[in-house]
Amino acid sequence: MRIIAGEFRGRRLLSPAGRDVRPTSDRAREALFSILEHGQPPVRGARFLDLFCGTGAVGLEALSRGAAGVLLVESDGDALKVAQSNIERIGTPRNIRLLRQDASRLGPAPMTFDIIFLDPPYRSGLAASALERLAQGGWLAPEARIVVEVAADEMCQLPEGYKLEQERRYGAARFLFLRPTSRK
Repeated sequence: MRIIAGEFRGRRLLSPAGRDVRPTSDRAREALFSILEHGQPPVRGARFLDLFCGTGAVGLEALSRGAAGVLLVESDGDALKVAQSNIERIGTPRNIRLLRQDASRLGPAPMTFDIIFLDPPYRSGLAASALERLAQGGWLAPEARIVVEVAADEMCQLPEGYKLEQERRYGAARFLFLRPTSRK
């Protein structure tokens, strides 16, 4: 696994042994960022939130491509250690933070985010609760773009307050591109 483009291009990233953490593949990450970089808001200058971050590869890719700031959120201790090691591999930039927290139980936001990536364990059902918490806790910028990674054959029930813009499949993964809708 490596960072694909930008300032830290080619840097190798660590991945934990075992099957508990399933990093987004290089191919899928490259396709994801191709879509994000040609959309609104752009990655460059965005505040990027990576929930269920695992190794941190998606957030680190965003940082490498010019995100103004990145917050990585993970609850698993082993994954946190790998994410911290990967941050250190790129020189521990000041504009990235790692937070140990259950992404499906977020409280009030420290700030709003322009782009949010969620990669809960496949078939866990955690995406819906995380999406609800994002909206309730004030995590979403008004024009935020949200991407949820699920298994290619997994159904994902979207909570009220989100609309599906597009979806793309890459091997075993499917990306759902969402926007918040106004809440009543």
